[in-house]
Amino acid sequence: MTDNVSLISGVASRYATALLELAEDQKAVEAVENDLDGFEKLLGESADLRRLVQSPVFSADEQLKALSAILDKAGLKGLAANFLKLAAKNRRLFAVPGMIAAFRAALAVKRGESTAEVTSAAPLSDDQVEALKKALHESTGKTVKISAKVDPELIGGLIVKVGSRMIDTSLKTKLNSLKFAMKEVG
Repeated sequence: MTDNVSLISGVASRYATALLELAEDQKAVEAVENDLDGFEKLLGESADLRRLVQSPVFSADEQLKALSAILDKAGLKGLAANFLKLAAKNRRLFAVPGMIAAFRAALAVKRGESTAEVTSAAPLSDDQVEALKKALHESTGKTVKISAKVDPELIGGLIVKVGSRMIDTSLKTKLNSLKFAMKEVG
């Protein structure tokens, strides 16, 4: 496949590839993508769910029962829910975040898209995201999907990673560079 997918563990990649093939066969790629996004959002919001996913203390049955209840309550059904339950049954729940990343990477390759990881000091507005997508599209020639996160320590500016390229315009980095330059002079 591509560099993005090869960076992700073999287990995650195999599961993601199988899920993508099933989703294509059932013409449910968009539904699976949305459900995985929903599950990832739940993971980000719940420390208890993260513990369930990451902890080896829980048995496969315990993980499966708890996960099934969570998926039902969240309204996540179909192929993505079955996929997550299979991961729990096979004691691979810890690898689900990697599986989701591998699924996205494989899907992006099929769509001819690229993903940009954008870190900003404050949440970006919809207009800022669109302007960034347009600028990155002009630069890369590909449709770019933005994966945004916030890090207040940046103070201002952005850090943008597209593939192996990184552009750091954060105020924190500029201040550190200035500090280093002043030490050399003085």
